[in-house]
Amino acid sequence: MLRSLLIGLVAGQRAMTPLALVASAARRGRLPTDAPARELLAHPLVAGGAVALAAAEMAGDKMRTAPDRTVLPGLIARTTTAAFAGAALAPAEQRKAAAVLAAATAIAASYVGLSLRMRALRRYGQTKSGFVEDALVLGSGLTITR
Repeated sequence: MLRSLLIGLVAGQRAMTPLALVASAARRGRLPTDAPARELLAHPLVAGGAVALAAAEMAGDKMRTAPDRTVLPGLIARTTTAAFAGAALAPAEQRKAAAVLAAATAIAASYVGLSLRMRALRRYGQTKSGFVEDALVLGSGLTITR
């Protein structure tokens, strides 16, 4: 369940990235064969749409009007994608626990990540701190779903 916990950390920073990562993993045949919605996620349109949503979120994050990640709709999106991705990455007998673990981790990581981002933002600005955060999220997410 380590991968589920780690994908929860990713979801705490970017809501759509876990969905894009598991869709990409499904396309590459890297999810368990009985993972939830594996074949749907592997479809080129679904995987491409998930990647587009993640990219749009990353771009929108650099805008001054972007809401904090801890607003209720953001937390709902983060917990939902974390739970789904956490379950998809786990063995069948651990899926429920993995989903709960990933969702709980996403909530905690949202608050910790916001605090760290605000400190970085004051020192380096919104765009630079956002790009560094994106790189960390994407790099760690790709490693988790390998």
